[in-house]
Amino acid sequence: MREPLPADMFDELCPSSLNPIRFGDKWAALIIRCLEHGPRRFSELRVPLSRVTPKVLTQSLRSLERDGLVRRTVYAEATPHVEYELTPLGRSMLQPIVVACAWTEKHWDELLGARESYDQATRLDHAG
Repeated sequence: MREPLPADMFDELCPSSLNPIRFGDKWAALIIRCLEHGPRRFSELRVPLSRVTPKVLTQSLRSLERDGLVRRTVYAEATPHVEYELTPLGRSMLQPIVVACAWTEKHWDELLGARESYDQATRLDHAG
């Protein structure tokens, strides 16, 4: 039995939600992180990725599969199921993602400040 993914894996304190460096689509890096320790079923991925709709998660997984980063395996057993796992190419993305998250954590306050300033200026532009 494998360890379940924590529901708060990407909570507010995790810099991944603020990370301006994108790997694939918006959710790709988070999916890759979820698969870091081995294969997972779709329902397991939904726990830490609860902000992602099932449709968007499916699209992101297909995109990662198309790019050769994720392998999808269908098990036609008594209870059929599908698992997703990183390919060697997908595993090679883990280190750059760790570096990007460390950078984001280091610059967290600057990024938040910049976003707040931008959002405030944008609201003023649209208001007047």
